Amino acid sequence: MKQRENSNIRLLLITAIVVVVNIISFSWFVRVDFTRDKRYTLSDATLNILHNLKKPVTVTAYFSENLPPAISQARSDFKDLLIEYAARSGNKVVFNFINPNKNDTTERQAMQNGINPVMVNIRDKDQVKQQKAFLGAIVKIGEKSDVIPFIQPGASMEYSLSSTIKKLSIEKKPVIGFLSGNGEPPVENMQQVTQELDVLYDIQPIKLTDSAKIPATINTLALVSPKDTFNTAQLTLLDNFLSRGGHLLITYSGLEGNLQTASGKSLNIGLRKWLANKQIIMEPKFVLDAHCAAVGVREREGMLMFTNNVPFPFLPMIKKFANHPITTGLASVMMPFASSFNYTGDTLKIKYTVLATTSDKTGLMNAPVMFDVQHQWQPSEFPLSNLPVAAAFTGLDGNKDSRMVLISDGDFAVNGAGQDAQKLEDDNINLFVNSIDWLNDDTGLIELRSKEEKAVPIKDISDSTKAFLKYLNFFLPILLVIIYGIFRMQRRRRIRLKRMSEIYE
Repeated sequence: MKQRENSNIRLLLITAIVVVVNIISFSWFVRVDFTRDKRYTLSDATLNILHNLKKPVTVTAYFSENLPPAISQARSDFKDLLIEYAARSGNKVVFNFINPNKNDTTERQAMQNGINPVMVNIRDKDQVKQQKAFLGAIVKIGEKSDVIPFIQPGASMEYSLSSTIKKLSIEKKPVIGFLSGNGEPPVENMQQVTQELDVLYDIQPIKLTDSAKIPATINTLALVSPKDTFNTAQLTLLDNFLSRGGHLLITYSGLEGNLQTASGKSLNIGLRKWLANKQIIMEPKFVLDAHCAAVGVREREGMLMFTNNVPFPFLPMIKKFANHPITTGLASVMMPFASSFNYTGDTLKIKYTVLATTSDKTGLMNAPVMFDVQHQWQPSEFPLSNLPVAAAFTGLDGNKDSRMVLISDGDFAVNGAGQDAQKLEDDNINLFVNSIDWLNDDTGLIELRSKEEKAVPIKDISDSTKAFLKYLNFFLPILLVIIYGIFRMQRRRRIRLKRMSEIYE
């Protein structure tokens, strides 16, 4: 009787513990993320966005089913991410998944919402066929909605989702001021840049005149490729802007190159001296890089005319980037007619980070210069290496909150206008937009751009080691089976002998 009472008490205690644990889990939970890149841990930027939500967020995800594992994993990862968003936001994020391939109605609905399918190869009964695959989502807050047209498997889903929620949740976009008045290209000549910036920012041209005042509501300015001289009053305005904690992006080389006239010259507009007062020394020298883009040269051979692509070191291809939110994930940026610079100030007071450098085969050439596209470049003409072409500064002009990004090329993100407009490489645009994001965004959302799943490469090993591992993988299981067989045979033999001895006794 007493044993039964003890059993009942233990059962009640176990039941009470389970109930209490379940009640606690509704309001508080803990998960441990063991992945090296913390891909399942929400960033502080995302948590800040979720905690500040004033209205519910509805996410309608259009994902196809029965896709190859590498692609269908994206659906599972996105669902896990939404579950985490819902929990962290106090259930203000709600979601549902729709399979557009279910019927024509749902497929048409997905496409009308801006989610277009991609074609993927699937294997069915030893045959490879193509199937429409939808991997997108609609995010809605109140009456406002936006589309994530394609969720790239392995890419930063958190950045896509968090930036979309932020875009819809903010009542007024921050303003980015583009300075004019000193020969800068108009905003219309930077179509790719403005298209990317329009997602989170409003763009406002600001003419920098003697009597101009930079509005206090503008915290970030962009000074892009100025060509005309600055006067003292204009430079003082820039100093005052930084001293009040402003953020400034400067894309400027102090040089100008023209392929039509095959010449390059220095631009003495006062900005180089202004930078020198901040211990940023930029000399009027063109950067030469053996890793460069090519120019087309028209040549004649007999009666035929053809275009020959010739490497042109005055068009460096920058491929060395720092591990910094602005540059992480960039592969290659072309910087035509760039210069270099050095910072000689106190790095204990000013935080100085080199963002991008030239290659190991680099040279410098004084301006002015006449370009010779037929010149046969020799290795001795590239004696330098790792020259800075982009850097970030924090704490300039005595204000610890001030920020400045200097990129020593003015036109790397300028498309041009009309018939002269050209499409630039994505990383050229990403470098500019990332710089604006870093300057303007105090939440750290930009760091999510590069948060993606990356395959961990197998360490390089010698051929002999590969052969050893191959044979080890083949013979080791066989050897273990043989050893186990011998052990079992010996064990059964001992048992049999023991039984026989007992019988004779």
